[in-house]
Amino acid sequence: MDTPSRRLFLAGAAAAVAVPALAQRRRPRAAVPTIVNPLVRQRADAQVFRHTDGWYYMTGSVPEYDRLVLRRSRTIAGLSTAKEAVLWRHQASGPMSGFLWAPEMQLIDGRWIMYFAAGPSGGGEDVFRIRTYAITCDGSDPMTGKWSVLGQLQTPWDSFNLDSTSFVHRGTRYLAWAQREPGIETNSNLYIAPLATPLTLAAKPTRLTVPTLPWEIRGFKVAEAPALLVRNGRLFMTYSASATDARYCLGMLTARDDADVMDPAAWTKSPEPVLKTNVKNRIYGPGHNSFTVDERGRDMLVFHARDYEKIEGDPLFDPNRHTRVQPIRYRADGTPDFEPPLPNGPLA
Repeated sequence: MDTPSRRLFLAGAAAAVAVPALAQRRRPRAAVPTIVNPLVRQRADAQVFRHTDGWYYMTGSVPEYDRLVLRRSRTIAGLSTAKEAVLWRHQASGPMSGFLWAPEMQLIDGRWIMYFAAGPSGGGEDVFRIRTYAITCDGSDPMTGKWSVLGQLQTPWDSFNLDSTSFVHRGTRYLAWAQREPGIETNSNLYIAPLATPLTLAAKPTRLTVPTLPWEIRGFKVAEAPALLVRNGRLFMTYSASATDARYCLGMLTARDDADVMDPAAWTKSPEPVLKTNVKNRIYGPGHNSFTVDERGRDMLVFHARDYEKIEGDPLFDPNRHTRVQPIRYRADGTPDFEPPLPNGPLA
């Protein structure tokens, strides 16, 4: 984190004698450690954000899918070696005894909430009976406070759902998430609704998009993992599409900042993926992103990807989806330009 520059002023003759002339100069900024990709190995579905306390926080899915974790650092680069706390582990039995997926932490009404998806333990299809739940912290420090189960997200359908993200827009708190809606033959679509409480909706949800384009339906028909970036008078909602191998990619919905976000017609879908596999740089299946800013205030894209293409078995159980970070640039019209995934190594 940058050290704020300060000027030392002389105050009277005594100060002029006591303070060396060099102290009057502006202090140099502290060097910011260079980010080296992958930032954190074997952490998929990563959420990184800079809180008002000056810390960067990071959570994500672990390869075992058995626990919810959190780490923090004063710099983005420092997240790579930051100590990781285990906030909660899956239960011995019941609907939260199996896989834990895609955690995301939010401060809602002064209380830390972590959304996550979970299913029951056991064999067969039942382990993918995934629903969204939340845990909450009993204190102001999410690293040291005690976390306990808050409950299950209530939506109109008892069906596969995951990847909840919450945000405040024009004074209203919303939830966006992915869910399979009965009667629509997809794996998941994207939905949005205002929140009454962290786990209850204040209105009927709006279906924002259904995966129909060729790059959204490779392997599976998927729209999941929404993430919101508000810049230049518009809302940019990225999401992930297709199977979780090298075909995984990012799409984007765009709406005007003053639009009714509950009106699906207010959102325009990108006709092509905005981030996809970069064979040249050997980065495969980029997806499930979040947004943050670096120590200099630049917008940064956080996502996971592998650095090899061939996978043995189900890609969900290949452990090497690594967290990566790279700058976001903007086109002349104000829309984000997510450059192709950069290769392993330090950011320039």
